[in-house]
Amino acid sequence: MMDDPLLSPVVQAARDELQNPRILSDRIAVGRALWRELVIGIAAQLGSLDVGFTQLAALYAIGGPTTLTVGDLAEMLERSPSATSRLVSGLVEGGYLERSEEVADRRQRVLTLTAEGAALLAAVDRDRADQFLAVVRPMPMAERALVAMGVAALANHAVTQRGGLRRGQTRR
Repeated sequence: MMDDPLLSPVVQAARDELQNPRILSDRIAVGRALWRELVIGIAAQLGSLDVGFTQLAALYAIGGPTTLTVGDLAEMLERSPSATSRLVSGLVEGGYLERSEEVADRRQRVLTLTAEGAALLAAVDRDRADQFLAVVRPMPMAERALVAMGVAALANHAVTQRGGLRRGQTRR
């Protein structure tokens, strides 16, 4: 391929190697440093908000596109129903969630985010976006465009119409 003066040699080399899945996999693994910093940022933020990772995961699940019960949430988080019920109780007491009767089955309780729960997720999203942008902003414009295109491609191919992440045949 022809050299592009707007792209760094590392990016040009990656472009030329994209057809080799092993090399692409290795390049993705290099992204571990960015992932590490994002996770550390989340942990620091959650410490100041007095919310744990599992609680955050529950809030994101409940704030998703589908209505969930405690049983649904337990299945999603791969936790026991009793542990999930305790988790939900803590989030209700913290003002992040509400439980209400399900219309079709009054024995079931539907979980919904409160305004405070939605605000917490928005704050986490905003801080992670700011952290990510701090890495992307200094990049040359052409490389920022590549990042934007990559994110758009991932969103287009990795996210289902219902807002979930497409999963391969194997988990973990």
